Amino acid sequence: MERPCGLLTVKNTPVPLKSISVEIEVKGFVADVCASLEYKNEEAEPVEAVFVFPMDSDAAVYNFQAMVDGKAIVAVIKEKEKAKDDYDDAISSGHQAFLLEENSSSSDIFTCTVGNLPPGQSASVSFSFVQELAIEADGAVRFVLPAVLNPRYTPTGAQSPSVTQEIPRVQQVPYTLALTAQIQSVHTISRVQSNCGLTALQYLNENNTAAKISLADGHRFDKDVELLIYYQDVHTPNALVEAGFESTGQGTLMGDPTVMVNIYPSFPEKPSLFSAGEFIFLMDRSGSMACQMSENYSDVGPTRIQSAKETLLLLLKSLPLGCYFNIYGFGSTFNSFFPESIEYTQQSMKTALKKLEGIDADMGGTEILQPLSAIYSRPCKAGHPRQLFVFTDGEVSNTKMVIDEVRKNAHSHRCFAFGIGEGASTQLIKGIAKAASGNAEFITGKERMQPKVLQSLKFALQPAASGLSIDWELPAGLEAVLLSQPPTVIFNGQRSIIYAQLKGKLDPSLEGAMFLKYSLGEEHVQNSIRFKLQPGKSVRSTIHRLAAKKMIEALESGSERDAKDTKERIVQISTQANIVSSQTAFIAINKDLNQPLQGPLVRRNVPLSMYRVRQVRMCAAVTRMPGGSCAPVVGSGSMLPFRMKSGRLAFQGVSGAMFEATCEADSFCPDMSCDSWESSEGFVVKDQSSGESPALKLIALQNADGSWSPDSSLEPLLGLKPQQSSQCLPRQDIDLTVWTTILAVIWLHAFSADTKDEWELLVNKSLSWIKAKAGSNLGECIKAGSDLLKCTVDPRVFGL
Repeated sequence: MERPCGLLTVKNTPVPLKSISVEIEVKGFVADVCASLEYKNEEAEPVEAVFVFPMDSDAAVYNFQAMVDGKAIVAVIKEKEKAKDDYDDAISSGHQAFLLEENSSSSDIFTCTVGNLPPGQSASVSFSFVQELAIEADGAVRFVLPAVLNPRYTPTGAQSPSVTQEIPRVQQVPYTLALTAQIQSVHTISRVQSNCGLTALQYLNENNTAAKISLADGHRFDKDVELLIYYQDVHTPNALVEAGFESTGQGTLMGDPTVMVNIYPSFPEKPSLFSAGEFIFLMDRSGSMACQMSENYSDVGPTRIQSAKETLLLLLKSLPLGCYFNIYGFGSTFNSFFPESIEYTQQSMKTALKKLEGIDADMGGTEILQPLSAIYSRPCKAGHPRQLFVFTDGEVSNTKMVIDEVRKNAHSHRCFAFGIGEGASTQLIKGIAKAASGNAEFITGKERMQPKVLQSLKFALQPAASGLSIDWELPAGLEAVLLSQPPTVIFNGQRSIIYAQLKGKLDPSLEGAMFLKYSLGEEHVQNSIRFKLQPGKSVRSTIHRLAAKKMIEALESGSERDAKDTKERIVQISTQANIVSSQTAFIAINKDLNQPLQGPLVRRNVPLSMYRVRQVRMCAAVTRMPGGSCAPVVGSGSMLPFRMKSGRLAFQGVSGAMFEATCEADSFCPDMSCDSWESSEGFVVKDQSSGESPALKLIALQNADGSWSPDSSLEPLLGLKPQQSSQCLPRQDIDLTVWTTILAVIWLHAFSADTKDEWELLVNKSLSWIKAKAGSNLGECIKAGSDLLKCTVDPRVFGL
């Protein structure tokens, strides 16, 4: 049975949004996006169509207009309350009005309202935005068009954002998405990948620095659309100068040229790891972490909590001896493995792994502020810099309070944040990482969490560039004024963008230069980026608007953000650059309509995609009933009956408690297959259990110092018979633990090379341990181990 779509009610209400088309211009590391929304009122009465949608927190919306009966109605930007008043006045006067605003609680949620859409009328609404693009660990430039907006959990005592009541959820959205991307770069474009179907990449010039690609026809906008763009020589720094608007006047933000400098350094990695550091892992254990990682719910795959547990196992195995660590879990409450951070030893690691086995997504809501405050209340360990790793699907309404708490304690730690699954709040994840000079990553679709998290651990274990300073070399009469604050630290492989306003007389025939100075451990480094002073013309003023967005972000995150003069300054920058902020909104009014309303408008909320697993979570619990049906047992919420097929399924009640249902195929439902549960609503949720890989089982046996002790459970993982490894010792005077460790390292390199980025750090520990213990027998052991495991491994892996 097809689920109804439309309002939050169960009525099959028409949805006025029919299609979305998106045009993207990617310019190196930034994107300029234009989205058009086609509406049609197929009802017999005027409606107000409301579309609440997610957007990256770094995006700056700079244009909004409507097309009605061939007439373009261009919106103007106004102070937010004034824009809302104008909207209400227009509707009450019988006019047609269009409003676009940022949510007051979350900068990554926007609302588009089409007011007074008459029966039978069509209207097209378009808006444009610019944003910086993230860089993946493999160097890909990542653009995401979000489709999923999860309800934001509201902690006790916090104000609930109205958006949580405005988002109807459906299994399949009733509108389509068409998307085209044009890519331009100073770097050669190697390839483009996506989680959705694409047309073939079409190059637009001979040197392959311009290309075009589109989504395959008929795409339903039911999941985030992700593009991964790969450039050659991507680490080469560059600078672009953009001309200002002559009509605005020299000396103004939008009138002067603006320079954007892209920094994406590649530092030589140090072979040795720091043994110092306090590593605190803060893991979301709220009910939503029981959702699957993959957006394809017909697939069997790990849940978010399962993936997080596996990641924590790898993290614990990768820590260096001598550091300190602790693990916190949070939901409606929080707890920690140890009363305070404890030294990393074999015993403390074993204790943590034992506790890790028993945790689940069973702690209710998402109260992240309380555990953060508790962590910060603990004094730091002398000589052990604090590194905080936060794992969450990012669904809280008090985002700004959380970011403020991290920023207030930024002097004492660095924060690495990981957004899990579609719908994670970009404002939360990026905000806490920026606030504490860390790194932010997002794991969506079928991506594995482990590589991204272990890459961030590499950052934490390697010295970062610090003590950054910037100098300019410009012709006489020209001055560079920073519009964005440079980062306080830069990690290896982390991209940073700096904006500056060029004031004074600009000679296009000359050059300028920026010198970036920093310290890398004991080494002092200077990078120079030279650029032509001939500004490129841009109709959209992409660089100027991005710079303005950074200025507004700095004001909104400052300690004086609620002050009257700060709000006035935000409004001033927002109106100059024509970009929406927390204090402004776009308003457009069509006075040609002039049809007085008879009573209030009928409100029509446009739906977003709902994950199937989230529908399952509406059920509090189930019990087996005669005939194979299920019924709620405890808790509250909508009844969602299931026909059980086999295995185990977990449900979360509204209260956050977890319940399980089981059945046996031979006695309960012998006429059905034994791999899934089918709901009466017509969709299937498969068994989410997934066995550990042999590599993970092998890693789980590793000791804290990097060695593997002889163990009866080890040999089957290596493909050996019982006692075969000890019988094949190349020499009797070789220590069995050394021999076993060498075999484990050989096996990982030979049979799990595709996941090297997940186990590389823990194997580095093993190699250091082997080097200290093996002595002159190492070469002989490597050859004998390779023969035993029937594989070949380069001896240089072991430093030979």
